[in-house]
Amino acid sequence: MRIGIIGAGNVGSTLGAGWSKAGHKIIFGSRDPTSQKMTELARNTGATAGSNQEAAEADVVVLTTPWPATKEAVSGLLLAGKVLVDVTNPLLPDLSGLEVGTTTSGAEQVAQWANGALVVKAFNTVGFNVMAHPQYKDGDAVMFYCGNNAGAKATVHQLAMDLGFDPHDAGPLTQARYLEPFAMLWITLALNYGYGREFGFKLIRK
Repeated sequence: MRIGIIGAGNVGSTLGAGWSKAGHKIIFGSRDPTSQKMTELARNTGATAGSNQEAAEADVVVLTTPWPATKEAVSGLLLAGKVLVDVTNPLLPDLSGLEVGTTTSGAEQVAQWANGALVVKAFNTVGFNVMAHPQYKDGDAVMFYCGNNAGAKATVHQLAMDLGFDPHDAGPLTQARYLEPFAMLWITLALNYGYGREFGFKLIRK
């Protein structure tokens, strides 16, 4: 599968490297695809670099931009009918909370900006280090996802499995109103309350 990743920070590069290792073809989108950073990223992950629109022409598009850059990143791209995986979180700049929530979500705003895209919220609830190694001695870290299109969610389910997660469908895209605060729980535990970054969440049943 060809996966276009828009956003080349820690999260985007980690996901790209993991999916490349799993056999997918990765193209990173950038405003400057010939920069040294993008050249090195493509080389280190076995990917290629192109414009954001070139990345948007892949089979699946993954959005990993910082929240303030997200609207600009998707505006103008031809994404109708595309599976668009929203990995962003609408974080305040000081990480003290979320810019939106309760009655809407960042994912729902992304769906408005990327009109016609099949948006699935996923990979937003843990840090990039967990994305690189989601396997723990007690089992695989859970990865919840949500969206309104069953086929798009099935694709994301498989992509999560390819990285080693234990993926679970959390419902429609409105469930992002809870998955984004769930991300804040991980962030605050990791950064403010002594848990460190090397932990994930696990779903257990009786």
